[in-house]
Amino acid sequence: MRAGAGSLRLRLLGATLATLVVALVGAHWWLTGLFRDHVLQQFDASLTQQLDQLTARLEFDAQGVPVIGPRAMSDPRWEKPYSGLYWQVQRLTVFAGQSSAVLRSRSLWDAQLSLPDDALADGTIHRHHITGPRGEPLRAVERSLKAAEQAESRWRLMVAGDLREGLAAVDRFTGVLAASLGGLGVLLTLAALAQVAVGLAPLRTMQQGLQRVREGRQQRLQGRFPNELQPLIDEFNGVLDRNAEVVERARAQAGNLAHALKTPLAILSQAARKVEPTEFSALVGEQVEVAERQLHWHLARARAAATHHVPGQRTALEPVLASLLRAMGKLHADRHLDLGADEVAPELAFAGEEQDLQEMLGNLLDNACRSARAAVTVRASRDGAWLRIVVDDDGPGIAPEQRAAVLRRGVRLDESRDGSGLGLAIVVDLARLYGGDLELTTADAGGLGVRLSLPAAT
Repeated sequence: MRAGAGSLRLRLLGATLATLVVALVGAHWWLTGLFRDHVLQQFDASLTQQLDQLTARLEFDAQGVPVIGPRAMSDPRWEKPYSGLYWQVQRLTVFAGQSSAVLRSRSLWDAQLSLPDDALADGTIHRHHITGPRGEPLRAVERSLKAAEQAESRWRLMVAGDLREGLAAVDRFTGVLAASLGGLGVLLTLAALAQVAVGLAPLRTMQQGLQRVREGRQQRLQGRFPNELQPLIDEFNGVLDRNAEVVERARAQAGNLAHALKTPLAILSQAARKVEPTEFSALVGEQVEVAERQLHWHLARARAAATHHVPGQRTALEPVLASLLRAMGKLHADRHLDLGADEVAPELAFAGEEQDLQEMLGNLLDNACRSARAAVTVRASRDGAWLRIVVDDDGPGIAPEQRAAVLRRGVRLDESRDGSGLGLAIVVDLARLYGGDLELTTADAGGLGVRLSLPAAT
């Protein structure tokens, strides 16, 4: 099935892949956010635990100065300069809201943490993102409290930790998650392709069946189809059946009309021959013959016009040609013509009705046998979508400037011969109804060469 702007396959794949991309991107954003929040919560929980420990270890001497024993804090990172884990105790003045560092961990060395001004209620924990002593990103937690010994003073306790390790974990998780979702996306894309291929397989089967019907290899759509498609298949087969019925009725009506008209014409012809030969009887006989030829031409044209668009038509060339050559040999036996045909491949077939093919080839062979001196040759080949049939004779031929005229209905270059000048005209009309054409050339033997092009059947 060819793909295009209106392709069902592209629509299904496009909708599926668009939904898949949105889902995977959304999942990546959501899961990354969840993991980031989890890391921050765990980090905050660790800092809060350290803040609680700092609060528990904070004491005041007799003068109200805060004191923390040098070994009161258990984590060795408090003692390592710029370790990434810091604590600090500040005094907040009641009036100005300004603070100054009173105590800080050895890890801060000579630096001081700077937190934004904050209105802290006693015991309430606030969290901030700040910059460390070396410009590193820090996550800080703080609380304030009052010393019982100094009711007028408030103290700001804070603990901060380096976020880079946590952010690195988030980045690693993001990369692993992106790779995992990418792999999942590839698998889901392959699954979508397989699903679309499996889902559209019945449509491809139906397309192939329609092609076989069009090529004449079968008359109806056959096979097992899903329940969703079976009503469409039944309706299409019904259309094919009704078309066949219409064509059959048209043929029957054409046959009835031909029979109804041929009978009185035959009576007139017999009556003209039985009476005394006169100018009138000769005229009647001649006109009866013309009427029969005209009737034959119109019926053939009407039959072809009714059937050439009907699907499923296929006529093998070889048996029709063989039958016509035998008939022409008997019809023109007195002329002792050499009727020859190159070997016709069995696969050569006409995409049309057998009667129409017989009509066209019969007229061409009859015309060639009437004009030939000793031999008539037939060749056939396949040229792409076309069936090429060549009929050559060794007769006098037709001058190039006269060839267009003989293809017109009722034109005869040789009035001494029998006929009404309809033979080649019938062939031209029938061929063009099927989309083909007829060309007159000079044969290799010097006579008339006729090139008939018709649609080929597979």
